[in-house]
Parts: sequence; structure tokens; C-alpha cells
Amino acid sequence: MISETGNVSVSTENIFPIIRKWLYSDRDIFLRELVSNAQDAVAKLRRLTEIGEAEIDDAEAFAVTIRYDRDAGTMSFEDNGIGMTADEIRKYINQIAFSGVMDFVEKYKDKGAEAGGIIGHFGLGFYSAFMVSDKVRIDTRSYLADEPAASWESEDGIAYRMGPSDRSERGSLVTLTLSEEGREFLNTAKIREILEKYCSFMPVPIYFLDVTPKAQAAPAEGAETSEKDETGESGEPEKPQPINNTSPLWLKNPREVTDEEYKQFYRDTFRDYRDPLFWIHLNMDYPFNLKGILYFPKTDNLYESLEGRIKIYYNQVFVADNIKEIIPEFLFLLKGTIDCPDLPLNVSRSFLQNDQYVAKLSSHIIRKVADKLTGLYENNRADYEKYWSDIGVFVKYGMLKEEKFHDKVKDVCLFETTDHVFKTLKDLGQTIYYATDPDRQVAYVQMAKSRGQDVVILNHELDNHFMSFLEFKNRGVRFSRVDAEVHGDDADSDRKEALQKLFRTATGRESLTVDVKSFGQDAPPAVLLESEESRRMQEMKKQFERMKTGQDDMDIDKMFPIEQTLVINNDQALTSRLIALSQIPGKEERAGLLAAHLFDLARLGHGSLAADDLASFLKRSGQLLQELSEG
Repeated sequence: MISETGNVSVSTENIFPIIRKWLYSDRDIFLRELVSNAQDAVAKLRRLTEIGEAEIDDAEAFAVTIRYDRDAGTMSFEDNGIGMTADEIRKYINQIAFSGVMDFVEKYKDKGAEAGGIIGHFGLGFYSAFMVSDKVRIDTRSYLADEPAASWESEDGIAYRMGPSDRSERGSLVTLTLSEEGREFLNTAKIREILEKYCSFMPVPIYFLDVTPKAQAAPAEGAETSEKDETGESGEPEKPQPINNTSPLWLKNPREVTDEEYKQFYRDTFRDYRDPLFWIHLNMDYPFNLKGILYFPKTDNLYESLEGRIKIYYNQVFVADNIKEIIPEFLFLLKGTIDCPDLPLNVSRSFLQNDQYVAKLSSHIIRKVADKLTGLYENNRADYEKYWSDIGVFVKYGMLKEEKFHDKVKDVCLFETTDHVFKTLKDLGQTIYYATDPDRQVAYVQMAKSRGQDVVILNHELDNHFMSFLEFKNRGVRFSRVDAEVHGDDADSDRKEALQKLFRTATGRESLTVDVKSFGQDAPPAVLLESEESRRMQEMKKQFERMKTGQDDMDIDKMFPIEQTLVINNDQALTSRLIALSQIPGKEERAGLLAAHLFDLARLGHGSLAADDLASFLKRSGQLLQELSEG
């Protein structure tokens, strides 16, 4: 066979359905794309004016206007930007994927024109209009005074008609005749919702008008009206207000923004009535073109959705929520807006293409967040401690998930003691005692404090993993729950043997482990201990049970046995009396009753007395009180 070279041919009839149906995953994207095109038309004219290539009235207000007529089944997008000539229609509309933006930048780059502030790149956004339309028409007039207006029209995006237009004003008007599916999909509320999502911060004012005749009709009978509803204070009809904020707060110099402005922007953007704790204003041009604001919110609702918390923008155009390539998962606990014009987006502007730039950008954001935390700790520790109940989960989760974050914030991770004093890992020594429920574990906490030991509170479901993580990262550090061990001198073996026999008989638990130690007259007469290893195994058991499906033949209790020890306080006079009572003929039953009750008291203090055992304990308590009252 003879070798051959050439260019691959692309059939519009074959490629266009792919563009229309699959390039954009959501139908509402068409609105973002058409508004973005209109914004770019204005941006281009502004740029030409700046470099002296165009002259316009400085007082003229640039705008993008969207009109919706439900009865007529039409929707239009109008701008007063650069406009197009007939030749430019042939170049930019009739050639799929020929980017007018890139062509514009290339044409005027020697005169200082850059792509910054301009949205489009791929030359495909216009065709998204056919996702909801049976027909699309363009009427446009170039900023060049001697160029006539021109029109373009198509029912399917493949076959088109071009001709003159009666448009008299500079700019473009794109009119969609909505398909049946488009009419079902769109209504005034839906359009406003999409505009709010994608266009809230675009740089050119956007006006949305519902021109449906019924929408302009008088209110229904009985509806309250007032002159103020229809006119301003001067009596003149009020002018429509843009639906977007053209100068979002992240574009401002941080030194020029007040705390109240930061808080108001947060409330408006995230619909949160609570003020944020604090925030980070990202504002840099090198090595990244990056602007944004990250807020640390209050987190009293542990089950609040993480969706939509970090909003990513591209030249003030919303791209997506929570792009994990830029924002590591642990940062989703924050709320914020990030605008990065250099993002390597794919054609649909919905996802990032793989790029080393993205990894560096993500690392930079992680570093800025860590620097904010360490700076706050070093410069205003009182506030940092006040915020800890809200930010503690975020810091711990970040340390677990991201090595770089751990390395930067490990020394500012706080632990709150039962005395409500905040300490770092270095302050706590090698063995760290903790309580998961200080009120329920108060007896154990008091015994630890009597030995001069701090007890920290670790009561979040994340803490079990976090402790193991810190033990792995810090050699020699060990976490031990307050009910895992008791300190004191051991009793002699005969005493231990006598009490072990008594308590095993009284409780009916032949395998019950009983120990006898001297741990203070002010301490309880008996405590129940569960080793730290056993406690962690029980946490694993809970996770295993949640994951277990179709494995009924597995005996989970045997896989994760509970290892508990009853420790009798040898310093309590009750201990000696109990031994003596058990050795008096005829008093064995009374000794057994008291031993069973003492065991249940220990279980009650430990938090492991429940169900039928609790009922027996209450019944026995009544019996003992009755006997005591009778002398």
C-alpha cells in the first residue's frame, strides 16, 4: 500500500449532536455560555477603547439584557459590546471551535491586549443555545461605523441563513425560539435561579426582564398596591436593577475592606445568618493569578451539607462547587469563593484538565490556610482558643488527610482539658489521659486529677482515628482513656483471692477479672476499667457492624471481645467489712448481695449498666434501702 498523508475531515452533521448533547452535561449551562459571550463582547470593546483602537461615549453604560417571554416561547440575550460584521459571523459562528477571544488576543497582542478578564476560549459556547432551542437568530452591528448590521439564523446549528439586519444599535442580540423541551425546562423562577448561580459576580451589569404580557399585567383583585411599589420617591418609575454584583469583594484590596463588609458578603453569598469566625483574603498575581475569600464558619450543625461551600470562579464566572483538584477535601469544611483566571478548564468549563499548575495552586491554598491558623495562634491566642470548638474538627481532619497541612499546624493543634484550659501536644507529655464524657466519667476524672494529671476532652467521632494518627506520628506518645487504668499499690494475694471469689460468685461471672488496689479514701469503693486496647477494638467493632452485610455467620463479639477489670479500692473500710461479712456463717447471702450491688455501682459509674441489669440494680437498691431503714 502506498503511504499517504492528509487531514482528518470532520462532518458537522456528525459532530454537532455530540457538542449539543454531550459537551455540556447540564442544560442550564447554555445560559451561562450566552451571557459569557455577551460579557466578552463588552470586554473586547473596553479593551479596544483602552488601547485607542475604538472611540465610544464614555458616559455610555455597558450592559447585558436578558428578556424572557413565556407566551411567545422566546428568550433573548442582548449586549452593547463590540458586535460583529458579516465576515466575522462567517469566521466565528460558521466555523465551530474557532475562538473569537483567542483570535482577538492574537490580533491585538502587540498593542497590549491580553486574555485577562475575557471568559471564552474554545469557540463552542454559542452552540449550547441549541440545547433548548428550535431556532436561534443573531442580529448584530459592529462597533465599526461603516459596517452594516447583519443577521444569522439556524434551526439546527448546521444549516444557516445569513442576511442584512435592521438592528440600529452597536452590539448583538441573540434570540432563541425555545423548543418544547426548553419551554418545559425554563420559567422566570428557573432563569433567575440559573443566573444567580452562574452570573452573580460577572463584571458587566446584567438585567433580566420578564416581558411576558401577563407578567406586565395589573395585580389580581384584592392584591395590595402602593405608589412606592411602582415608583421611586421622586414619583418616577424605578429603573430595573442588575441581578449581579460587578465588583465582588474578593477583587478589592484586603486593606480596604472592613470586617462588616466581609461578614455581609458571607451572609449574602452563603445565606447564613451566623457571622463567620474569621476569614482569609487571597489576593495575589504571582506565581498564581488568584483572588478569593475563604471563611471559617460556625459548625454547630455537624450534619450540615458540604455541597456548594467552596465556589470556584473563572474571571467572575461561576464554574463549579468544590473542585477537589484545587480544594482538598478537608477544606470543604470552610466556605468561600476562589477566582482563578488561569485555571486549565476543559471545553465545557465544568472540570479541570490535568495540570501541574493545579497541584501547585492547591498546595498554595493549603499553605495560606495553615499560615492563617498559625498566625492567629501566635498573635491572638485568646481568640484562637475561643474559636477552637468550631475549628477543631477542621484542623484535626486536615491533619489526617493532608501531610503538608499536618506539618504546618501540628504545633497549634489544641486539646481542651476538663478544667477548660487549652494545651498543645507538647504540653501534655508522653501519656495523655482523656475523657469522652467528662460528666459521666467524673469519678475517673477526679482520680486522675488527684494524681496531678491533666485530662483532655476527646468526644468527637473523629477523635478515635486522630489519637491513633498522633501516636503513629509521635513516637512514645500514648493516649489512655481515664477509665483504662487506675494507679495505686496492690493488695496482698490472699485479699485479692478472697474478693475475686466473692465477686465472681455474687455476679455469676466466673471469668470476671478482679483486682484490688489502694487508690484513695476519697475515690469510689470500686471502679470498672476497660483497657485502651479493648476500647479501640470496640470502636472497630462498631464500624465493622455498620459495614457488615450478608455475613451473619461471623461472630463479631468473639472477634472483638470486651476486656474489663473490676478494681476494688483497698483504702475503703467497706472492702474489709465485705470480706469479714463473707466469712461469717449465715451472712454469705448478705455479702453476695452487697458485692453484686458494688459491682453494679462500678458499672453505673463506667456507663455500662443498662437494660435488664439496670432494672435489677434499681430493685436491689430498693431492697437495701428498706433493710437500712428498718435498722
